[in-house]
Parts: sequence; C-alpha cells; structure tokens
Amino acid sequence: MSSPAERYAAARRRAAQASQFPALDEFARDLGFDLDDFQREACQSLERGSGVLVCAPTGAGKTVVGEFAVHLALRGAPAGRSPAREVAPDAGDEVVPAAGGEAAPSPAAATRRKCFYTTPIKALSNQKYHDLVDRYGAEQVGLLTGDNAINGDAPVVVMTTEVLRNMLYAGSATLEGLAYVVMDEVHYLADRFRGGVWEEVIIHLPASVTLVSLSATVSNAEEFADWLVTVRGETAVVVSEHRPVPLWQHMLVGKRMFDLFHDADAARKHDVHPELLRYTRDTMRRLELGEGRSAGPGAGRRGPRWRGPMRPDIVDRLDREGLLPAILFIFSRAGCAAAVQQCLAAGLRLTSPEERAEIRRVVESRVTAIPGEDLTVLGYWEWLDGLERGLAAHHAGMLPVFKEVVEELFVRGLVKAVFATETLALGINMPARCVVLERLVKFNGEAHVDLTPGEYTQLTGRAGRRGIDVEGHAVVVWSPETDPRHVAGLASTRTYPLRSSFRPSYNMAVNLVGTVGAEPARALLESSFAQFQADRSVVGLARQVQRNTETIEAYGAEAACHHGDFDEYFALRVAIADRERALARQGQSQRKAAAVASLERLRVGDVIRVPSGRRAGLAVVLDPATGGFGEPRPLVLTQDRWAGRVSPGDFTTPAEVLARIRVPKHFNHRSPAARRDLAAEVSGTGLDRHGGRRGGRSRQAVGEDHRISQLRTELRRHPCHACADREEHARWAERRRRLEKDTEELRQRVAGRTGSLARTFDRIVALLTARGYLSADGGVTDAGRMLGRIWTEADLLVAECLRRGVWDGLSPAELAAAVSVVVFEARRDLDERASLPRGPVADAVEETLKLWSEIESDEANRGLAVTREPDFGFAWPIYRWARGEALAKVLASGHQIDGEMPAGDFVRWARQVVDLLGQLADSGGASTELRSTARQAIAAVNRGVLAYHASA
Repeated sequence: MSSPAERYAAARRRAAQASQFPALDEFARDLGFDLDDFQREACQSLERGSGVLVCAPTGAGKTVVGEFAVHLALRGAPAGRSPAREVAPDAGDEVVPAAGGEAAPSPAAATRRKCFYTTPIKALSNQKYHDLVDRYGAEQVGLLTGDNAINGDAPVVVMTTEVLRNMLYAGSATLEGLAYVVMDEVHYLADRFRGGVWEEVIIHLPASVTLVSLSATVSNAEEFADWLVTVRGETAVVVSEHRPVPLWQHMLVGKRMFDLFHDADAARKHDVHPELLRYTRDTMRRLELGEGRSAGPGAGRRGPRWRGPMRPDIVDRLDREGLLPAILFIFSRAGCAAAVQQCLAAGLRLTSPEERAEIRRVVESRVTAIPGEDLTVLGYWEWLDGLERGLAAHHAGMLPVFKEVVEELFVRGLVKAVFATETLALGINMPARCVVLERLVKFNGEAHVDLTPGEYTQLTGRAGRRGIDVEGHAVVVWSPETDPRHVAGLASTRTYPLRSSFRPSYNMAVNLVGTVGAEPARALLESSFAQFQADRSVVGLARQVQRNTETIEAYGAEAACHHGDFDEYFALRVAIADRERALARQGQSQRKAAAVASLERLRVGDVIRVPSGRRAGLAVVLDPATGGFGEPRPLVLTQDRWAGRVSPGDFTTPAEVLARIRVPKHFNHRSPAARRDLAAEVSGTGLDRHGGRRGGRSRQAVGEDHRISQLRTELRRHPCHACADREEHARWAERRRRLEKDTEELRQRVAGRTGSLARTFDRIVALLTARGYLSADGGVTDAGRMLGRIWTEADLLVAECLRRGVWDGLSPAELAAAVSVVVFEARRDLDERASLPRGPVADAVEETLKLWSEIESDEANRGLAVTREPDFGFAWPIYRWARGEALAKVLASGHQIDGEMPAGDFVRWARQVVDLLGQLADSGGASTELRSTARQAIAAVNRGVLAYHASA
C-alpha cells in the first residue's frame, strides 16, 4: 500500500495534468474506470492538437481514444490545426484562459465542431452508432452506411470509410466544420479488396482535420506513422503490447488439455511445454504404428484415422471448466451450422429457464417484420432452438438480423457458445472468456492457406472480457497436421507488418483529375502509403548502388595504364570474347538443329554412325520414332550389340545414312541372339567404324571468324598490349565490368519500384482519354463526370453500359437481373456458367460481355489489371425476387455449388444491386426512362427480408 506522501504526490500530479488537459479530465470523470497509460498518452496528444496513431491488442480499449475525439468535437474544444484561425468566436463570447496562456472560447460558447467515426464494415458502424447514442443521445449522433442514413447532419456521424471517400470526392457540404476523423481498425487498409479506400481518405482529408487512427498491433507502426506525418502533419505514435486481460494458450489433444507454454518466460522464447511435445509425439507414433487399428479393408496398410474431440464434447468440456462463453472458430459456413446441429443432437443445454425466456423475448421482438412464411424458409425454428439452448452460428451466409441477434445475446451472456467464421474477428465487439481454433488453415477465396500470426492474434484476441474475466484462454484443437511448435510461433508473434493494398482505379482517376488536375493527381498518388513503402524498399538498393559506384571508381583507378586508354583496350578483349561465345552458341544451335532434322528423316534399316559418346560407331535403325512432339529419339542397335535410343545430343554432326540393311519384321531387340545376328550384318557392311565426312561451316560462321581475326589484329596493335602489367590491369577491369552490370540491374529494380503508382495512373489516364472520359487537354468530359459518380469495382464497365444504352428498355426486374452480373462474384469458381432469364435480360448481358471483352483487351494492351468478368450467378435470384416470387423459390435458384443460396448471401448481394440501382437512378449519364426504371427496381427489391434490412 502506498504511503500518505505517495498518495499526496500522485494527487498533485493528477491535478497538474487536469490543469494541462481539462477536456481529458472532464472526459475521464464520466468513464467509470481509470485510463490505461497508453490511452491517457494518446488522449493527451489529441488535446495538444496532434494527430495520433494508436496500436494496441484487440480488447485493450483503443476505442476510448476515438471516443475522446468525439468528446472534443462536442465540447467545442479547438482541434489541432490552428482552429482559432479557422473558427473565431463571435463578439461578446465569454473568453477564458486556456492551458498555456492562450485565450479559447468557453465550452458553452465555442463553435461546435464535427467528428466522423469511420469503420470498415456496416456491422461495426451499426454497433458503434448504438454505443455513441447510448452515451451522447440520438440527437447528437448520426449513421451513414450503404443501407442506412440516420441524422446525417449530426455533429457526430458514424459511417463506413467508403461513405466518407464518396463525400470527399463529391465535395459534400456535410464536411463543413469537420474537426476529427476516427479511423477504427485502420489496419484494414491492408485488405486486398477494399483497403485502398482508407488511403484515399487519409490523403484527401482537409489539412484542418485531425486524424485518429486505431490499429491492431503491427510491427511497422513507425513506418506507417512516418507516412502519416508526411501526408497529415504531426502524428503521435502510441504503441501498447499490454493486454489488460492476460491470455493463456492451450492445446486440446484428444481428451487432454495442455498448456502451450510452461510460463511467461517460455512464451517469450517460443518454448513449447515439454509434456505437450512428448504426448503429441507419442500420439503420432501410435498412429504411425497403427495401434488400436480396427479391422477392415486397407487396415494393414495404414494407421488408424485420427478422430479428434467431437464439437459437443469440446463445448461440454469448456462448460465444466468454467470457460464459457466461448467463440469456436470454424473456417467454414457449413461447418458452423453443422456444429450447432451436432450440439443439439447431443442434447447440450447451456441455459436456465429464465435465460431461455429472455432469449425468446429478444428474438421475437427483432423478427416481427419478417413474414412468417419466410421465417420457415430461413430455418428460424431450428435457429431459435439453438439460441434457447445457448448455442448459435455466426457467419456471412446468415440473415443479417439473425447475426445481430446472436451478437446481442452473446454480449449479454445469454448465448454461451458461438461457432463462427473469421469474419466475426473484424472489429465487432463480441469478447469471450475462451476462443477455440478448430484448424489453423482457412480458405482465402482462392486456396487453403495457413493462418498468419496477425490473423491468429486477431482471432484469439477475443478471449478475455475486460472488467469481467481475470484471464482469457485460447485453445487450439490438435490434429496430426498441427505442430505445437508452429502454434507457439503464431502465439508468440504479437505483431505483423501492415502492407498497403492501394492501387489507382478508373473512378479515382477521373475524380482526382477533376478535383486537382492530372499532374497534381500524380503527385497525390505518389504520396500514398503504397508508394511510400515501395520507395522505402529501394532505399537499401539505392545505398548499394552508391557503394558500388564508389567501388567501380576504385577499380577503374587500379586498371589505369600509362601506355594508353586501357578501357579502350579492354573493350576489344570483351568484344572478342563475346563474339567467340556467340559463335560457339550459334554453332551449337545449328548443329543441334541439323542433328534433329537428320534423325527425323531416318527409316528402319538405315545404317548410321554415332559420332561420339559411349555408343560411338556404326548402328542400324530399328524404330525411327518420328511424329511425336519431343526430340526424335530413334531406337538403334550398334555393332557392339547395344540396343537403345539415341538423341540429338549424341550427334555433333548430322546423322548420315551410310548403307541400308534388312531388319526382320518382328525383330526382338531384347533377344541376345537376335542382337548378335543383326550386329554382325552391320559390321559386314565394310564401313569404317570411325570415319565419315565432317560437317561444313556456314558462310556466316566463316565471316564471323574473319571479324574476330580483325579484332585480334587491332588488339595486338593497341599500345596497352605491350604493357607488362596488362593482365593485372585486365583483372581489375573485369571486376569493374561485372560490378557495373550488377549495379545496372540494381538501378533497374529501383526505377521499377519508384513512381510505380504514377505509371499505372498514366496508363489509366491514357485509356480513359482514348475512350472519351478525359479530354486530350486533361479535362473531364461529361462521360467522365458520370464515371466519377459510379462506386463499384466494375466502374468503367458500368459507365460503358450506360453510354451504349445496354440497359435501356428493360423492366424493373430485368434491370435488376442485368446489373447484377457486374456486382456479383461467386465465392468459388463454378464449372459451368449460370443460366439467364431469356429475352431482354440475356440480350443485355450479352452486350455487357462484349463491352467487358473490349475493356479487357484495352487493359491487357496497356499493362493494367483486368476488370473482372461479369458473373451470372445472381441474375435468376434477383430477377425472381424483383418479380415478387417467394423467398424459398428465390434461394433455390441461386447458382451455388452446395445447393441453394444462403439467405445472408442473398441479402448482401441484393443490397449491392440496390446500391448500384441507386447510382443509376441518380446518374446524369442514364436516360430519364432508365432512372425511373431503376427507382422502380429498388422498390421491387426492397420487400420482405430486404425491407427489414433496409430499415434496420
């Protein structure tokens, strides 16, 4: 316990800090808990006026810093970009002294400023919106996502990052008064599909905006912060490796649970618990030896198949050991659903009667807007049964409202075990006491790949609820493919590098050119984190080039000759050597070509001479073996009775037919007697074993010999040829030549990386200019302005469809189906192309494919990333839905590998179709009729489960 003097000193320090940071003191008083050191440091930097990058583990409390930015905006405190010069107080405002002696408006009188809180996904935006509403009231907080627009003019608005990017390009009036932007989960900029949007926002935000970046712990935080300083100005870096709730790592091997590490020191050294290593080795040995193998087909050939613990047994084990609530990560949607069914079949029940009643009340209140017939199709009753027993799945294929209910019930402690895919780990606040990883391999959309240390940390970081749990637990289920030492490496690597995924797009190009002009746009791209990292990666190469250059100069001094210009003399030596090598290669190539041609002409019975090798001498052809795609390899019998195939490599000169003998029709070259008799006939031809004509040399070769002779004469006449030290000089000159070659390769690597984004941008600009979206003088045409308002991955293809009238004349349902092919992307490649509604839809899609083919060809010719091919897999479902058909029939029409389309997938893709239809409805490039049809299509799609989702 601290002494009275120590407590008094601590109180004095807090008082001093409060006087320096009045806003933070005010904010902290309402939290209900003490700030951690990293939180306090980051908030103090914000109040000083600096931007801040906070890197801390999942669950450490990074969002407190973002909430402090919200507090500063609502309080009216000056932001860090000299706000007193931007927003002056009105005359008569009460002015009170601020920290440091400056005058600042009082909180009551200060002009209220805005804060935007951005997240990577809608679910996290919705969750953060509700958190802030609970704290500050609905009138102070708004929400803007692709689905929802609530109180968008509020001083605090939560939104997805794409929404803010679109605002910046559109010059939205909502940006007026913006003082802070919080970028939650900013490490999402590494996402290969949508991460580039984050960099666009960071680059384009007005200089007056203070940026608050919240990230998981990354190993290159300083590099990222250095870039933030270059584009945003002063940025404080606050890194915390400390987890507020300690995390214990375990492995479940069969029915036994082991600690992965003996203690904290072992964890730092990656030293796996000896008992775990011994037990897994013994288990592997038993499997390999086949102990306990059951009888049956193949039982004698391989050991028993490993059967790990059943999922119900794992949940029951966690329940008995007090480790619930738990998230069990299964990297398969079907696996998550199956796990719930397995637990139900095993009779698991983790809830009390009171909890079951509360669960039913919550669920029924949330699904009232969904028609009863749709609930049956969606598997509502089975889902509810699982919830009432404390069990649930969570994955992207679920209906969004179902996922939201699972999240709410889990946070409230009513659902005890959730089987989830890795999408749950992204930002959503669902902490657990324990996290279980069934496998360490996941499907990334293209292949099955190992989890990275960063992914492992993100997933297991959910374990340990701050303020509830004393410690968290992460459990990896062992299998023969799982090495405990590999798990130790994942668990001990707390950080991972942040790599940019930024690349220019067509929409970005026209917006940048229209906003700042072509040349400034190139400069903006070169200021991206992607280019910053590319440039940094060549720093070492550039330094090596400099060192090589200095060494080259030193070698040149050593090679200098007082007789004359040794560089000139050495150049003659190099020219002679190069020509001799080229002549040798040419001769070798010509000889091989001639040998190939001669072997291809051989027939059965031809007697030839093999000029070199172990089989040199006369031979008779038994099988010419022509007509294949490889080199000819005729089967021959030598006069030494060896039978086998020869190749062009055995012939330094073309194979010449010297005689012909008869080969029996059914000659068996494997018979020693047959070989002896035929070899005797070969020897009886009277031909010389070693003789034969030599191949003549080509005129080109003779001419090259003459040029080499001339160079040798010139070499001997050079003054440096008489130098006694010429060979010593030549050794130094050769070293210099080799180093110059290596250095030139380094320079090319540097040039290839430096300015790479700008070169891509130039190619995009050239393509857009050729297609009429940009004018020759660098301006944006009407078509370009239309393209600048299309926010989809296939932006250029959509713009071309609008310009060519591909979607004109379609009905609302037909339009929804036709536009779906440019937004939908199947989760896996399908062997066959999905069918299309006949008539206008098929015709429109055929025209879309033709346009895509033109664009793809243009892109390939210019070295650009190719626009993804249209995907027909969602055309039938959205067509039937827009026509008013039942949900069951719609889901059954989805082009899926494993049966019908999951409801969550249907809703997600339908929302993307609605989003694109909304862009068409507002597009200046669409006809009046098309805009009207797009609005009708939106109304047709937004019904049933979509109507609920639109209003949620």
